[in-house]
Amino acid sequence: MLSSWIFNLILAAGEVVLLRPLIVQRDAFSLRRLSLRLVGVALLAGLLAGLLGMDPFGMLRLLAWAIFLHGTALAALAGWLLWYRSRLLAGACLAIAVILPAIAFNAFRTEPYRLEVTTHRISAPGLTKPVTIVLIADLQTDHLGDYERMALIQAMELHPDLLLLAGDYVQLPPGAALEATQRELNAYLKEIGFAAPLGIYAVEGNTDPPGWERAFEGLSVRTVRSTSTFDLGEIRLTALSLAASFNQSLALPPAPEEAFHIALGHGPDFALSPDATVDLLLAGHIHGGQVQIPGFGPLITLSAVPQSWSTGRTELPTGGTLVVSRGIGMERGRAPRLRFFCRPELVVLELVPPPGASAQHRSRQPGAAELRERASPRRALPKSRPVHSLPPTPPAGS
Repeated sequence: MLSSWIFNLILAAGEVVLLRPLIVQRDAFSLRRLSLRLVGVALLAGLLAGLLGMDPFGMLRLLAWAIFLHGTALAALAGWLLWYRSRLLAGACLAIAVILPAIAFNAFRTEPYRLEVTTHRISAPGLTKPVTIVLIADLQTDHLGDYERMALIQAMELHPDLLLLAGDYVQLPPGAALEATQRELNAYLKEIGFAAPLGIYAVEGNTDPPGWERAFEGLSVRTVRSTSTFDLGEIRLTALSLAASFNQSLALPPAPEEAFHIALGHGPDFALSPDATVDLLLAGHIHGGQVQIPGFGPLITLSAVPQSWSTGRTELPTGGTLVVSRGIGMERGRAPRLRFFCRPELVVLELVPPPGASAQHRSRQPGAAELRERASPRRALPKSRPVHSLPPTPPAGS
């Protein structure tokens, strides 16, 4: 991007102006002068990022350039300047000059593509047979490459009974590129026979533009824009609108006592509602923060849920289980495309009947295993019955 070039050129010029006197007087400078000059460079980087970044993600992208490119060069320069003053400080600076590029290579080139499959085994009252759900969150791509294709194939190879898609599919501005990527994704999903015995349900994400449903045209995927509840036999699924998933006082429609109730939303904020009394709550959106600090967790979540809820499995005070996926993709647009201690993931939910569950106590539709035996991967969905739909819920405080 042009702003990155401008940022790097101005920052490099500032570094030359600030640090050249120290290089010329290598034998005479003081540690205090070096420290002050380096602080000046850091302040200049922050000022330029604020002026040129255009939005918070753009600022983070420019600051990433400052840390990994300019930080590496400055650490090497400081090591050279300090070599005859303090071998200990010089060695520390040179170590930083080696570590920063290694971190950058891992964060930008390696970790974003190391897809992990995370499995949660959940006791599901109301079920008489096990059900496997695969949660796909935040594909969030601007180009359908080998990684995205591999992730979708891997999801199918897990042989899910039910596929749930938590939003953010293609992140591009409206236009020809968006429509071309949606068509490419659509064609690939058809090619791999994207289907599941109990169905595929997709909700809207916050980066999905109008017409996001085009990516699923002609497929056995139920796209949901308004909160709707579906009867899948032993499972009752409530798919939330985008606004409803961020509503912290959301009242979910009740489900029959004998059914296992699942709520699927893009954002996890609805889990904060005291009325979100469902068995299993599923969401994405947060990406695990994309950058996590060991022992601390994600630096940024862009969600109202506590940091401890922002990734993985949480047993809620309301009695339900919240599972938030770290997602497959990354934030696009102006954001830095990196992951650090936060691998992408596919989430597998193994729902198992509680001990002693029996089909004799309830009349059910055929179980998931039965449906899989009777349906090829390319067959249409079983005819689940929409129970009721709610109008779009405005965000809290709007």
